[in-house]
Amino acid sequence: MTERPPILSISARELEAWLSSRDVPTYRRKQLWGWLARGAASFDDMRDIPKPLRAELDHEFRITSLRPVAVSQADRGLTTKTLYELDGGHSVEAVVMRYADRSTLCISSQAGCPIGCPFCATGKFPFGRNLKSHEIVEQALDAARMLPAEGRRLSHVVFMGMGEPMANYQAVVESVRRISDPELLAISPRRVVISTSGLIPRIDQLGQEKLAVTLAISLHAARDDLRDVLVPINRKYPVADLVASAQSYADRTSRRVSYEWVLLAGVNDTERDAAELGRLLRGKLAHVNLIPFNPVDDTPYRAPDRGGVRRFRQLVEAQGLNVTVRDTRGREADAACGQLHERVMRERSAVTAS
Repeated sequence: MTERPPILSISARELEAWLSSRDVPTYRRKQLWGWLARGAASFDDMRDIPKPLRAELDHEFRITSLRPVAVSQADRGLTTKTLYELDGGHSVEAVVMRYADRSTLCISSQAGCPIGCPFCATGKFPFGRNLKSHEIVEQALDAARMLPAEGRRLSHVVFMGMGEPMANYQAVVESVRRISDPELLAISPRRVVISTSGLIPRIDQLGQEKLAVTLAISLHAARDDLRDVLVPINRKYPVADLVASAQSYADRTSRRVSYEWVLLAGVNDTERDAAELGRLLRGKLAHVNLIPFNPVDDTPYRAPDRGGVRRFRQLVEAQGLNVTVRDTRGREADAACGQLHERVMRERSAVTAS
């Protein structure tokens, strides 16, 4: 028996055509999407949709294709990481982070990642596949189901979970359009961050989409010889060309670019690194976001201590750059992206072996 398709695997126009073929007014599609945005867990929850139509929807579609297989909590309930199994067996993570003034979802765009950064837990596993746009949106809808019971609503989305978003470009752009659709989640593109390790052609393409999202560059090093090691795609798209492309995006959109810098003790936290970063970004529409490394097993890297983080921040500020240190969340909850997936896979392997 063929699995029912998830409701968001078809477009608004296709859903309206499905309704029309059953002599159902097309305005029911807006009602249905409204229920999805408000966190309906089943079609039967959609109380202002006629019961026979709810039954037919349930017969033809699934609410979501995602199946939660593990959840970890941290920061006294402020951080929730969920591992989802996808159709076909791959799995991805999404993280809800609660702050005083917002609720942010860190979302995945691929099962695994093809970039191969050596300090990243996600890159330790074979690449699975690109996510479809509905699988990305479904992560946001699951967060939208979770938060209202806490008196919160999902307000921000960052594409900084598993995968390289620009390597799944069309699905990511389509998912941003759906997440920002006033008839669905209505999250402004200005509250969406798309990160990339440096796929220059896709950065240039994104600048033409008329989506005012924030671009985040996973930089981590300001010279090619080091970045070639930390972010291997730099061998194809060198750092100077990458920054030039990112600043073209900033000029086109008037949106400041965020440069992400995972701090690795003794590797990229020296005076030399700060000076090189200053030469690279000084005078540009840019912001540096320092991220203390979340330890990952079987890597040679470690995080600097708090004093080292503070010192490097001061060195970068002395270069005339805007700098923040990211609030590190979830260290006791498989914090680094890919670690919950790794733990669950190891547990399954242990059960199989026994």
